[in-house]
Amino acid sequence: MPRPTSAQIAYGSATVVLSTLVMLLLTGTSSVTGVAVIALGALALGLVAAAAVPVSRRSPRTVTGSPRLPRQRAGSAPARVGEHSLHG
Repeated sequence: MPRPTSAQIAYGSATVVLSTLVMLLLTGTSSVTGVAVIALGALALGLVAAAAVPVSRRSPRTVTGSPRLPRQRAGSAPARVGEHSLHG
């Protein structure tokens, strides 16, 4: 299962908060059961809103035989391994 994008998290969270506030204000409920039902409904709406956000598809990476290594600048000496080491 892919991880949610930041847009999905933002839309889902905003939907939960705003729908909870609107439903509490419109119904005027003060009982624990009523608030719990509204909270569950808001969570369900948040999941639907997060799932409705289109996910951008990245192009698949091509697999090469060897990993790309950073280039060294022309004329620069290669870094010595033990130069900053605590062991040597």
